[in-house]
Amino acid sequence: MRRTPRIRRDSEPRIRPQVVAHRGSSHETPEHTLTAYERALDEGAEALECDVRLTADGHLVCVHDRDLRRTAATPGLVSTMNLAELDELDFASWKSPWAELDDEAPDRDPETGKVLTLRKLLEMVADYDRHVELAIETKHPTRYGGLVERRLVDTLDDFGWDGTGSPARIMSFSLNAMNRMRKLAPELDVVMLVEKAHHWPVLRPLVGDDWIIGPGIKELREHPGLGRHLVKAGREIHVWTVNTADDLEVCLDLGVTAVISDRPAYILELLGG
Repeated sequence: MRRTPRIRRDSEPRIRPQVVAHRGSSHETPEHTLTAYERALDEGAEALECDVRLTADGHLVCVHDRDLRRTAATPGLVSTMNLAELDELDFASWKSPWAELDDEAPDRDPETGKVLTLRKLLEMVADYDRHVELAIETKHPTRYGGLVERRLVDTLDDFGWDGTGSPARIMSFSLNAMNRMRKLAPELDVVMLVEKAHHWPVLRPLVGDDWIIGPGIKELREHPGLGRHLVKAGREIHVWTVNTADDLEVCLDLGVTAVISDRPAYILELLGG
């Protein structure tokens, strides 16, 4: 669904932003695991954020890093491995490396630490008993280039989510990726992520008027002019990664419409539930 950019006037009440779980409830649980997303939904998150990469045999998986050193203790690259190979790895133990030495720690189901496919995450959202949105980030650069977006649109099409009314929006730091998405699925919302404040003047003439802009909270803090320029231009703003009360205050002052957080329960508490 397309959103109409607007400017929030100082006299208006502050907007209550959508709370988006960043890689699930990833402050407490291993990122991008089914457990992290189930916990986020239990905590009341209104949307789920995930990163997607393409495996060597063409599956979209929810993994942030191009290699697996941090989250699966292996030097392998996601793009060179088949889904079956990834499925043999443990994507959860890194979060609590000493858990096996804790006699009081609950037993963990090894299935919850397996690699999560985007399809499985979409199935969970489709079956959930309330409306949940998705913020899906395509990671670039990658050896597969635009195939990532094409596979993503095909997967969303399987759920009937590639057009108007879709709960999904697509994000990337890659301008080329966002342009591809607009050609492949023109009715889907896109979020142009902005890594550095000084990138915005370059991007500004290149992005569509109805594109959502996604700056990081660090840049908004260190370069307050960025937020002022986005608000003055009437841009809808989604901010990552908002984890503290001070972070949230910056977002509320700007009138952002979505905050992406590792701590969705805490942010919801600050917002009053």
